[in-house]
Amino acid sequence: MSEKYPSSAEIRRTFLDFFQRRGHTIVPSSPLVLPADPTLLFVNAGMNQFKDVFLGARRNETRRVADTQKCIRVSGKHNDLEEVGRDTYHHTFFEMLGNWSFGDYYKKEAIEWAWELLTRVWGLPRERLWATVYREDDEAERIWKDVTDIDRSHVLRFGEKDNFWEMADTGPCGPCSEIHIDLTENGCSPEEINSGSPDVIELWNLVFIQYDRHSDGSLHELPEKHVDTGMGFERLVAVLQGKHSNYDTDLFQPLIAELEAISGRHYGGEDAVAMRVIADHLRALAFAVADGVLPSNEGRGYVLRRLLRRAARFGRRLGLQEPFMGRLFPRLQEIMGDYFGELREHRDDILRALKAEEESFAVTLDRGIALFEDVVRLLKQRGETVFPGDEAFKLYDTYGFPVDLTELMASEQGLVVDREGFEELMESQRRRAREASRGGEIGTVGSETIGRIVAGSRRSRFVGYEKLDTETDVTAVAVGDAGPDAELTEGQEGALMLTETPFYAEAGGQVGDQGVIRGGGAEFEVWDTQKFAEGVILHFGKMVRGKLSVGDHVAAIVDKERRGKITRHHTATHLLNYALRKCIGATIRQAGSFVGPERLRFDFSYHEALTPVQLEEVERLVTECILENTPVRTYEMALKDVPGSGIIAVFDEKYGERVRVLDIGGFSRELCGGTHVKRTGDIGLFHILSESSVASGVRRIEAVCGWPAYHVLRREHELLESVARRLSIAIEEIPIRVEVLLEKTRRLEKKVRRLELESAGSHVDELLHKSQKVGDATVIAANLGECSMETLRSVMDQLRGRMSSGIAVAGSSFEGRAHFMAVVTSDWVKRGVHAGRIVSQVARITGGGGGGRPEKAQAGGKDGGRVGDAIERVPEIVAEMLGLPKSSLRSV
Repeated sequence: MSEKYPSSAEIRRTFLDFFQRRGHTIVPSSPLVLPADPTLLFVNAGMNQFKDVFLGARRNETRRVADTQKCIRVSGKHNDLEEVGRDTYHHTFFEMLGNWSFGDYYKKEAIEWAWELLTRVWGLPRERLWATVYREDDEAERIWKDVTDIDRSHVLRFGEKDNFWEMADTGPCGPCSEIHIDLTENGCSPEEINSGSPDVIELWNLVFIQYDRHSDGSLHELPEKHVDTGMGFERLVAVLQGKHSNYDTDLFQPLIAELEAISGRHYGGEDAVAMRVIADHLRALAFAVADGVLPSNEGRGYVLRRLLRRAARFGRRLGLQEPFMGRLFPRLQEIMGDYFGELREHRDDILRALKAEEESFAVTLDRGIALFEDVVRLLKQRGETVFPGDEAFKLYDTYGFPVDLTELMASEQGLVVDREGFEELMESQRRRAREASRGGEIGTVGSETIGRIVAGSRRSRFVGYEKLDTETDVTAVAVGDAGPDAELTEGQEGALMLTETPFYAEAGGQVGDQGVIRGGGAEFEVWDTQKFAEGVILHFGKMVRGKLSVGDHVAAIVDKERRGKITRHHTATHLLNYALRKCIGATIRQAGSFVGPERLRFDFSYHEALTPVQLEEVERLVTECILENTPVRTYEMALKDVPGSGIIAVFDEKYGERVRVLDIGGFSRELCGGTHVKRTGDIGLFHILSESSVASGVRRIEAVCGWPAYHVLRREHELLESVARRLSIAIEEIPIRVEVLLEKTRRLEKKVRRLELESAGSHVDELLHKSQKVGDATVIAANLGECSMETLRSVMDQLRGRMSSGIAVAGSSFEGRAHFMAVVTSDWVKRGVHAGRIVSQVARITGGGGGGRPEKAQAGGKDGGRVGDAIERVPEIVAEMLGLPKSSLRSV
C-alpha cells in the first residue's frame, strides 16, 4: 500500500470501478426495507435484493452485477447490539460490497479478480492473506493454487460450518471460499484461521451457488451456477487505512471529533464507548429514516426508537443535556452523502425525525434516570442484585425506556433486570390492548363503523362446525369510516358480514379463519375473522377483483388446509391439558393458550420447571390418546349445570347461558367453542418443543402436531445424523461419545487449574516487583491474563499474606468473562481506601459489577477482552479515593 492511505470514498469507488471494467453493471443499494420480502425486518445482507433470482422466481436483466448494499442488523441470530461501541468492529448499520454472477462467470474469475483487487490494486501483502475452501471443493483449491500467487500453504479446507452457504433448509446453496487477513504482529498459524481472533479476520466471502438442496437433504446440481460475494466495507476500510479499529477510520472519526467538540470530552475510556455507540446509531437512524422508516412503537419503527433512546442516554453520559443528534448529521452527510444521495434528498425528514424523537424522550429521560437511581440506591442498601420487573416496566411504560436500555444501565451497576416480571406485565398490557381493540379500529375499518354494526340488528350465524364452504348473502360492508352499507371495489381493504359463515372468528386462543368469498365474478380474500358481539362476525381482507355490496349472493370458502392444521392443534391442546393434570397434578389450571396452524402454546399454573422425565411422560400420554383413535364429540348444555359435573372450564372466559362441551372419550371434558377433529387419530404426530417460565407460578409448553411436527422431527433427525457423521459414529452412540468428550474436557480443565495454582507463587513474586506509588501508597495493578477465578483468588490470598502495606488489584479473563479481586491492608483501610468500591468501578468497565468488604472484594464482568483497560484505571481510582491529583502517580 502507498504511504498515503485511501479515503473510504476512494475505496468504495475503486471496488465498483474494478468490477465495472470487467463487465459488471453497477446497481444502487436496495432500500433497507424490501417491500417484496415482508419476512425481513431490515436488509441484512448483500444478497437480499437478489433472493428471488437465486430462487428462480425471476431472471436478472444483467448477468454481472456489483454494488455496495446498506444493511442493518439489530435482531435475530445476528443481533450484536450490546457489543456495539464496546469493541472496535460491531455495528448496527454497515455496508456490504459485493459482486454477482447470475449464470455467467464462476469460481475461476471470482477468485482471480478478488486476489487481483486485494493484492495488485490495493497492495495488501500476499504473505498476510489466507484462503479457505470447503473441504470437498477440490476445484476451488486448485484454482487458488493455479491462478494466484498465494502461498500454497495458506489455502486451507474447512467444513460446512465455515465454508458452505445455505439460504434455508432447502433451495439454492453451495460451497464458499473466504479470504482472511493476518493482522497479528509476528504472523499467525493455520490454527488461528476461523478461530474468532480479532487479529485474524475474514475480509471477503466468495459464495459459489451450484446446488439445490431438496427436502430429503440431497444436493442436486443447478442448471445455472451463480457467484455471490460479500465484503464488509467498514472492516476493509480499517485494513486499508492501517487502523486497528473501524471507529478510527474516516467513516467515523469526523462524527467522533464533532462529539468531542460539542461535549468537551476526550475520546477515551468510557467516553469512547459512548461516542462509538452514538456514531454507530446515528448512521442506522439516518439511513433508515431516509428509506421511509420512522420511529414508532411497532416493528421497524420501534427498532429505531430503541436506537435513538440508547444514543440519547449515552449522550447524557457525555454531559449532553440538549438534543444533539441533528448537530452530528451534517458530518455524516459530508462522509457518505456524495454516494448515498438519499441523505441529502431526505435531509429535512431525517433532521425532523431526530429532533422530534430526542425532544420527546428528553421530557422523560432525566426523570427516568432519577427513578432508576432511586431504585438502585434502595437495592444496594438492601444488598439485592435484581432490578424489579415492575420498576423496569414503569421505566418503559411511563418514561419510554426500552427494556434493553434498562438492562444496560442495570449491568453498569452490577444488577440484573427481572425480565420475567417485566414480560408478565407487558403481556398483561398486550392482553388489555387486544381486548380494547375489539371496539377499536382493525385494519382499515374504523371503530365507529364497527360500533354501528354492533348496535344494529344485522347478525350472522356460524355454520363452520359442519362445513367449510357455504352459499350465503352479504349483509354488511365496511370500508374505513363507511358502513354498514358501503361498497367494496377492487383493490380496497375492508370487512364483510354474511348471513351465514363457515369462517371461525378468533376466540378461546384459536386464531381466526382465512379463505375467500366469491360471487358474481368478484373475489374477496379473507385475511382474518373477528367476532365483536354475539352474531357480529366480520371478515377482514381485500377485494382481489370485482366489487361486492349488501345483498350480493356469494360463496364463502374457508382455507381447508389451514383450518385442518388449526383443528389438529386445538384438539391436541385439550389432550395436553389432560396429560398434565394426569401426570403432573390435578391442581394444574390453564392460564392461557394460543392455537395456530403451525404450533400450539399452553400456559398453566405450576410452581417449578417440569423435568425431562415429566415432559416425556406427558408427551407419551398424549401420543397414546392419539393412537387409541378415540372419538371426539361435542354437545351443548346449560352453563348452570357445569359446576359439579367434572367438566373443566376456564372461568375468566365469557360464556353464554348455553355452552359447548368437548368430550374426548369421557376422560377429557372441557367447555370449548373451537373447532376439533372427529377422532384423536386425526391429529397425527405430537411433539413438545419447549417448556419454560412466563411469569411467577406460570409455565408454558409449546408443541406441534401433524405436518409441523413431522418437519420438526425431520430436522432434529438430520441434525443428529450430521453430528454422527462428524464424529464418525452411529446416532445411538452420540450420548456415550459426548460423555467421553466431556470427561476428557473435565480432566484437562482440572489439569489446567492445577498448573495455574502451582504457578500462583511465581505470579506473586512478579507482582511484588511491579508496583507503583500513588502518593505514598504502594499500589499493585496487574492483568493475569487467561486464568480462572479460583487461580486469581489463590494469587491474591498469597499476595495479601506477603504484603505489609499497600493496595493490590488483579484481573483475569476466563471463558470470555472478566474477573477482578482487590485486597487492601488495614493501614490503608483506615485512611479510606475500600476494596469493594475499587472493584465495583473497575468491573463496570467490563460491563459488570460487584463489591465486598473494605479489605477484600471481588467482582466480575461480561467482557473479558477489556480486563487490561479496567486494570489500567486502578491507580486513578485509588488516587481519586485518596483525594490526590493524577500527577501523584509514579512507578517505583
